[in-house]
Amino acid sequence: MRLAEIFERVVGPDAPIRFTAYDGSSAGDPNSDTALHVRTPVAVNYLAQSPNAVGLTRAYVSGHLDLEGDMYTALRRMSDFAFAEGVNLSARDIAGIVRSVGWVKFVNRVAPPPQEVTRGRLAGLGWRHSKRRDAEAIHHHYDVGNDFYELVLGPSMTYTCAVFDEADAALERVGESAAGTGGALESAQYRKYELVSRKLGLRKGMRLLDVGCGWGGMVMHAAREHGVRALGVTLSKEQAEWAGKRIAQEGLSELAEVRHMDYRDVADASYDRISSIGLTEHVGARNLGSYFDSLHTKLVPGGRLLNHCITRPRNDLKPMDTKGFINRYVFPDGELEGPARIQLAMNDAGFEIRHQENLREHYALTLRHWSANLDRNWDEAVALVGEGTARVWRLYMAGCVLGFEKDVVQLHQILGVKLDGTEAHMPLRPEF
Repeated sequence: MRLAEIFERVVGPDAPIRFTAYDGSSAGDPNSDTALHVRTPVAVNYLAQSPNAVGLTRAYVSGHLDLEGDMYTALRRMSDFAFAEGVNLSARDIAGIVRSVGWVKFVNRVAPPPQEVTRGRLAGLGWRHSKRRDAEAIHHHYDVGNDFYELVLGPSMTYTCAVFDEADAALERVGESAAGTGGALESAQYRKYELVSRKLGLRKGMRLLDVGCGWGGMVMHAAREHGVRALGVTLSKEQAEWAGKRIAQEGLSELAEVRHMDYRDVADASYDRISSIGLTEHVGARNLGSYFDSLHTKLVPGGRLLNHCITRPRNDLKPMDTKGFINRYVFPDGELEGPARIQLAMNDAGFEIRHQENLREHYALTLRHWSANLDRNWDEAVALVGEGTARVWRLYMAGCVLGFEKDVVQLHQILGVKLDGTEAHMPLRPEF
């Protein structure tokens, strides 16, 4: 059995992509504009040992399997396989594959590429979501280099879901030049920060804490646009250093500050408003209660919290898949909850829930822009972080576009208030 025949057994004889292999065999649509090419026998080792998305990931990231054409298009055409937990093959099929590729491919295990975070590596850092282990997980993902992130994220250096209007959401604007602040992505990121600001009701002189602040985008927006005294905290040293320089360049040092520290170490009862934009995913399901308790204590009475995070579409789904691509390559220890579980934890911590919004389609569009930026700057990205890491990002972002479009994941903003006695100090109708 040649590799093309195995490919047809796994994904079907009418696969909408081309398939070629080092043994000279081919399958799929010969006229397709996307193609998979198995370059070496090592790719077969990976796929034999993990006949699912993880095996494909290992083969692709290590360069033993190549993809021609647009990554998103390829994943969309093969989404049933790309999102599968395993492959539905008969015992007869499996026996035929074993005879064809050789049993050695199954028993002689090939080490995963270095970009994969193994469970053993994390276990040596203590319990999941301990301060030391959280710091390492954040370092793995966020400290690949600020120069790389500038290529992917564009001038705003904002690594969270943007908010698009109809004009900015036009697909023909994906990949347009983002020089200055003229691009659709930059406009949409400004709109996101302003939406958060309006939900929080920011006013001049208020004190804002932005937990998991990234490169300080929300901190600088609040200071520049609303005259707010804003503190951001991040576990990434590289983010904090970059943000400090940008704050100084923009002349915002009297109002804005970013510190390299854990949000749990921030003083209590000191802030009028808190924004948590993209941090809850790193907290852990069993820590949600203590997380929101901590934020509640850091607010003055009448203070507001805006929690913005990726969520599961249902509340009965497990929060993480330790054997999946995202947890192995992108977000070690990352956990996603359903929106009701987030809201319940906020409510039980003492927040009165005032508003909830799902921005799922907006995140798909945001990721399209980031993917286009990476493709446009591919050679420079590879020079900065290496081809293996660049391939992880290409696969990760294209897969996430598909995930948000297919409702595998969502993005929720939930607004809560720490009551002042029984007063919420909210307008009768929202200002946002």
